[in-house]
Amino acid sequence: MASGRVDEGAFAEAGLFLGYFEDLPDARQPGKVRYPLTEVLLLCLLAVLSGAETITDIANFGARKLAFLRRFRSFAGGTPSHDHLGDIPATLDADAFQHCFVAWVSSLTGMASEVIAIDGKTVRRSKGAKAAIHMVSAFAARQRLVLGQVKVADKANEIVAIPRLLEMLEIEGAIITIDAMGCQRAITRQIIDQKADYVLALKGNQSALHDDVRLFAVEQKTRNFADTKISRHETVDGDHGRIETRVATVIHDIIWLQERHKWPGLKTIVIIESIRETGSKIERETRFYISSLNLPADKLGPIVRSHWAVENSLHCAYSDEVGRAYRSEAGHRSNVKRATCTDPKRAT
Repeated sequence: MASGRVDEGAFAEAGLFLGYFEDLPDARQPGKVRYPLTEVLLLCLLAVLSGAETITDIANFGARKLAFLRRFRSFAGGTPSHDHLGDIPATLDADAFQHCFVAWVSSLTGMASEVIAIDGKTVRRSKGAKAAIHMVSAFAARQRLVLGQVKVADKANEIVAIPRLLEMLEIEGAIITIDAMGCQRAITRQIIDQKADYVLALKGNQSALHDDVRLFAVEQKTRNFADTKISRHETVDGDHGRIETRVATVIHDIIWLQERHKWPGLKTIVIIESIRETGSKIERETRFYISSLNLPADKLGPIVRSHWAVENSLHCAYSDEVGRAYRSEAGHRSNVKRATCTDPKRAT
């Protein structure tokens, strides 16, 4: 009985997954299709969930687990070899695939209610190629799940990619965190229009706003913030002989700043001061953020920190074979599946 319930659940999940791809165009000639697209997609999903990292891994999984796969679909023609399997994704429309995939992932995570970090990374082992592969990803921080990705030519194009990525996602009620590259008025307007909130790193690329915030923070700190409303929260962490103290200060009274700069939805300034002690060495760093949230420091501080964790965890390792495949559209689609399915248990 227990086995039957497991099978029913697995069949239901497989059907749910394939349902999101039923309208995905298949450009292959119908009379020459030996491996139906639904079977290829299901093979890729189950193989990646089982730890496959390359096209060859997926093909080997199919050859070894054919009896298992036939519990979900007929697989009358068996499963494709790695050479043939690598060609099939190349026939798909990349944008159409991305939209189907994001819709499926959104169904797994449910209504967005927590932090979604937007971050760009250059794919490892692609830098030696003629054109390195740069990806902008949306990452659900709590679930540790990639919600969507957009490939761009270089880091400078992140500004163009971020709005496209946001358009693909259901972000209502979420908190969007982005590094300084995404600190743009148009992006904050889009986030607010999509009924979400933001916490954005503020650096020199917004020089006028950054200078006003920095000077005001320095001035108020010397006066112990006597002239403005703030909240503060301190954390201390120790690891590998290093002690790090972080003080989050949120300035809530910023009407003057909003009147001067008119940023969509801007309500608070967040200041993160870090002191790292390693033996006799002491390092100090101050970072600034702007936010549409009017939350106390003990809530905004962890949101900022969750973005740092995402930046560190989005360093995906790829084999040379994957790096080569990634330079094509087929490789891009393969990476979306791999990044999303790295640890499915964390999605719940």
